[in-house]
Amino acid sequence: MKLQKLLEYLHPIHPFMGEDPEITSIENDNRKVKKGSLFICIKGYTVDGHDFAASAVTNGAVAILAERPLDLDVPVIVVTDTTRAMAVLANAFYGQPTKKLHLIGITGTNGKTTTSHLIEKIFTDAGKKTGLIGTMYTKIADETFETKNTTPESLTLQKTFKQMVDAGVSLAVMEVSSHALDLGRVHGCEYNVAVFTNLTQDHLDYHKTMEEYKRSKSLLFAQLGNSYDYNNPKFAVLNADDPASEMYRRSTAAHVITYGIDQKADLQAKNIQMTPRGTNFDLIIDSDIYPIQMQLIGKFSVYNVLASISAAIVSGIGIKDAIHSIEDVEGVAGRFELVNTDQDFTVIVDYAHTPDSLENVLKTIQHFAKKRVFVIVGCGGDRDRTKRPLMAQIACRMATDPIFTSDNPRSEDPLAILKEMEAGVQGETYQVIPDRKEAIYTAVNQAAAGDVILIAGKGHETYQTIGNVVHDFDDRLVAREAIEGR
Repeated sequence: MKLQKLLEYLHPIHPFMGEDPEITSIENDNRKVKKGSLFICIKGYTVDGHDFAASAVTNGAVAILAERPLDLDVPVIVVTDTTRAMAVLANAFYGQPTKKLHLIGITGTNGKTTTSHLIEKIFTDAGKKTGLIGTMYTKIADETFETKNTTPESLTLQKTFKQMVDAGVSLAVMEVSSHALDLGRVHGCEYNVAVFTNLTQDHLDYHKTMEEYKRSKSLLFAQLGNSYDYNNPKFAVLNADDPASEMYRRSTAAHVITYGIDQKADLQAKNIQMTPRGTNFDLIIDSDIYPIQMQLIGKFSVYNVLASISAAIVSGIGIKDAIHSIEDVEGVAGRFELVNTDQDFTVIVDYAHTPDSLENVLKTIQHFAKKRVFVIVGCGGDRDRTKRPLMAQIACRMATDPIFTSDNPRSEDPLAILKEMEAGVQGETYQVIPDRKEAIYTAVNQAAAGDVILIAGKGHETYQTIGNVVHDFDDRLVAREAIEGR
């Protein structure tokens, strides 16, 4: 695409009248620049892309997008905000790919990953070629790729959607983080369905207040658009049991579908029964009752299933087909995942890393736990510090044997993080074992027949970040090794 043609998508207040080279790629990392690239200078938290513009030109960039004039031998287009401009240009360069997809976005504190996988499973079973973007990986048809962020930046995102379109994908489902919404990473994405799971404390290191955290998530529903197209209707799927849904209902012009357990909703779960092998409930839609017997465990799993079925129904999937897919799901990696080597006690690995998610998982365990409940829990470094004492309080209140340990301390001192956890439980009984492997081995070696061990916080992750070093570490593998070594 010619530079002048590409720049037509930006606002016309300050039109660029310079050269018109052919743009073969758009990059914001100078190391990825090649001959024909447009390099976009982004001011990050630690580095400023403007400092690498000259290097980008050396590597082959034929034009630069910047927020200030630069003395270079290629055209330099100056805009007020390169991050916003990047979303516009990426969407244009890759041919507005989300207009060619049925796109479902999921936001919320907990449940995004499970819900996205359930939705993707329903549509795959229905014969659709699907794509998925989320915490665990990016999936394009049958191929999976590693991801750095829950929601990639706009340039990567639009390129990924273009790859999905080229691969014949017709439906994409993605997790949409509050950071991505606030930073404009999803600008240019045309969503057909927006799903809200729940809102509880998290990411206050970034958002500062719960009100700001809640507001950032409302952007997904506002961005569904303001028009009504019979051939392309938009839907907001909201959790009727979460008070934040009222703000999101008021934030959108789209059709609203609700789901819930305690409050009246369009899709409602009744008569919930939980066992160590699964959960049964009745799904009520109007006056129709659909019994569901699923292998997923817990009330939180019921919410995820309700959200998934709601999104599937408004996207044209039959209710019985959606239920059949859900009942076939054995689980999602790192989400209430059992580690089983025929031992006589239960070991569960779960991604629970917020106070609410930890409490929900422990509540579920209490439904079937007959003896001691161990919980191995820590708090990530360089993240919301206010939740550290809360996580400790929940662990001490809801488990018989809490063990506080490290969970990706990053640049912080692991012992300092543990001290902040301990500050919330003075006078309580617990163990502090900073080494996560040692903590898991300790619980496994102390467990007796009928006990339950919950290893919380990392779930599917296969690494442990200590300082600037990323170590191989998988709670599931470590637990299995500890069990087999007893």
